[in-house]
Amino acid sequence: MPLSEHEQRMLEQMERALYAEDPKFASALEGSGLRTYTRRRVYQAVAGFLVGIALLMAGMVAKQVWLSVVGFLVMLGCAVLAVTGWRKAPKPGEQPAGSPPQAGRQGRPKRSMMDRIEQRWQRRRDEQGH
Repeated sequence: MPLSEHEQRMLEQMERALYAEDPKFASALEGSGLRTYTRRRVYQAVAGFLVGIALLMAGMVAKQVWLSVVGFLVMLGCAVLAVTGWRKAPKPGEQPAGSPPQAGRQGRPKRSMMDRIEQRWQRRRDEQGH
């Protein structure tokens, strides 16, 4: 359930106040926990991928097609988890998505993918004169 605009403003004010009061504590909280969590998730997905390979090979050796299919599905699911976890992980020194912007930095409002696609579509239609 997304936060309302008022709730988002309140949360941003609380984050700014935390940064103003104790920037060292706030920076310790901001990225390391998320980075550790996503790194652990990627490692678990890689381990699951290896288990999937083992299941696939065991199914081939035992001539059990269903076991090979299960192994492939485990591999596929773990590969998806690893890639999405890797993409979402904040880089070292980078602020995670929920942290307050730095002073003097104007960020564009985050738009959804559908909004961007719709804007591009409208821009193309306008350029073609429709």
